[in-house]
Amino acid sequence: MSTDIKTTELTRTSQSWDGVQLPDFPKGKPELTVLRMTFPKGAVTGWHHHTAVNYGIVEQGELTIVCTDGKERTFHEGEALVEVVGTIHRGENRGNKPVILDMFYFAEPGQVLTIQHPEIECDVH
Repeated sequence: MSTDIKTTELTRTSQSWDGVQLPDFPKGKPELTVLRMTFPKGAVTGWHHHTAVNYGIVEQGELTIVCTDGKERTFHEGEALVEVVGTIHRGENRGNKPVILDMFYFAEPGQVLTIQHPEIECDVH
């Protein structure tokens, strides 16, 4: 049995990937949710925004996050992603293999984590 445990800090921040300060936590006990998302090659989510602080790890592939104002960033395998909160955006798998993304949400118990925006039809490319 090995005792050589390696620890690597992937991120430590109070800002989302676009440089915006994260919102304050609500008072009370948080509900933690962990989601594993798999994006097939070429998949694009609908436009949406998150209501809670969340971050994730790209386990496989490359995921591009695009905001309605055209701002975007691509996250690569092994990278930590601190997601935007309250900003409308979508995720795109522009790579050549499926994306596997593990996301961690910190919210009030029962809080809706994601709100979809099907009314938005802009193409930012």
